[in-house]
Amino acid sequence: MKQGRKVLALGSALALIATLLAALPAQAARRTATSPAATSVKAKTATTHQFTGVVTALDKTTLTVEKGGKKPRTMVFTRHADMRTVGDLEKDARVTVYYREEGRETVAVRVVVKTSSAGASRS
Repeated sequence: MKQGRKVLALGSALALIATLLAALPAQAARRTATSPAATSVKAKTATTHQFTGVVTALDKTTLTVEKGGKKPRTMVFTRHADMRTVGDLEKDARVTVYYREEGRETVAVRVVVKTSSAGASRS
C-alpha cells in the first residue's frame, strides 16, 4: 500500500510541474502584449473616433464642427500639431474629423473635407 501512495504522490507532483511549465509561456506572452509600447499603440488605434458635420468656426488652434438632425451636437476640437487635412478646410465646409480623447480635450488628428459635387450641380 505504501508504494501505491508514493506512486500517486509522485504522479501528482509531476502533473503539477507540467501544468506550471505549460503556464510559463502564456504568462510571458501576456507580459509582452501588455508592455508600454504595445498598450500605447493599442490605445492610439483603439481610441480614434470620428465626427461628421459642418465647420462653424476655425482658427489656428481649434476647429468647431456642428452636426444637425434630430440630435444636433457641436464639438470643439484642438488641432494636433501633425493634423492631416484632406481638401480645403474652410468655414461652412462639410467635414469628417478623426479625433482622440486626451484627458478632457478632443484632439483632431485628421480632417477630411467632403466635396459636394451633387450639391454644386443642383445650384
